[in-house]
Amino acid sequence: MHGQAEIDQVLRQKSETQEIPGVVAIAADGGDVLYQGAFGKRDLSKSDAMTPDSVFWIASMTKAVTTAGAMQLVEQGRLSLDAPIAKVLPDLAAPQVLEGFDANGEPKLRPAKSPITLRQLMTHTAGFCYDMWNGDMAVYLEKAGIPPITTCQNAALKTPIASDPGTRWEYGTNIDFVGKAVEAISGQRLDAYLRDNLFAPLGMSDTGFKISEGMRQRLVGMHARGENGQLAAIPFELEQNPEFHMGGGGLYATAGDYIKFTQMILNKGRGNGNQVLKPETVTTMGQNHIGDLNMTKMTTAAPIYTNDVDLFPDQAKKWGLSFMINTARTPQGRSPNSLFWAGLANTYFWIDPARNVTGVILMQLLPFADAKCLEAFAGFERGVYDGLDAGSGKKAA
Repeated sequence: MHGQAEIDQVLRQKSETQEIPGVVAIAADGGDVLYQGAFGKRDLSKSDAMTPDSVFWIASMTKAVTTAGAMQLVEQGRLSLDAPIAKVLPDLAAPQVLEGFDANGEPKLRPAKSPITLRQLMTHTAGFCYDMWNGDMAVYLEKAGIPPITTCQNAALKTPIASDPGTRWEYGTNIDFVGKAVEAISGQRLDAYLRDNLFAPLGMSDTGFKISEGMRQRLVGMHARGENGQLAAIPFELEQNPEFHMGGGGLYATAGDYIKFTQMILNKGRGNGNQVLKPETVTTMGQNHIGDLNMTKMTTAAPIYTNDVDLFPDQAKKWGLSFMINTARTPQGRSPNSLFWAGLANTYFWIDPARNVTGVILMQLLPFADAKCLEAFAGFERGVYDGLDAGSGKKAA
């Protein structure tokens, strides 16, 4: 594949100079893998080389998977996109909006003007936010003694919302409630539901909230980029016996497993010989569900975890169920109306139905939207499109 050598060069150079610790990237069309590469180290404090089957915390790449599981229940008429979700999740019956703080530093709360729906949860328009991009919520959580969402404690979900449902896009804990809705309707814990209805049918044997012994032998270490730009290995692991499975960010997976999920989206719900979603459901998931609202810049309130996030600042960005949708062609060659999202530790994927191509690139370092990681991602994506444009969609032997 033309483009393969240029991808190898970009990813190898970034890894060898330790601009990134290590990386696995894979691209495919609906049928075949077009590119696969692994470079660098799993962990900079150890000698193990990165391998294609390495296991990463994929964080918010979990969101599209949880949403796909919920859409199976929507298809069956067991969940509704637009009924008040409080019928399923009584905890969301009376949401309170945080309107800042009074002179004494006490939070100002008022009842929300309308009920929360599943569609709003799936599109980040329900009002829930993440404190790492919302300073007011960070203050509120501290004052109220609410644990961070990454503890996977039920108490972490007892937060106000930052705006009235349906009034603006703000990235947040919404998909954790989608996972709770799946549990409430299915009667299964989220890990079991996703295993039975998505992972097993699609052949995703290296994906789960709990790190199996086999996965642990291939687990990639977490890294932090310090003030000086240097990388260091840091201890990091999500709670392995959580009170709830974090539908918004709890999965560990391999690139090869995740590409099976994105190929299923490309193939309108079909993968590994199984139809896990109806074609019309997948079409719907890839459409704009936020109307005139746009995805906005995410300004960091916690620089150790994330940089500011402002992707393709020159174009309007919409939201599907549950993907970002670009509305114009990108510099790398991604078609308009492609689907995209990412995970906090610099994992990224995109799905381009118009060109029948999808890519997954996984790294493991903080903060999110790291400049060197974004360069690696851009080089990978550009190489994939260069390969397609050269007319040979098949990987050279």
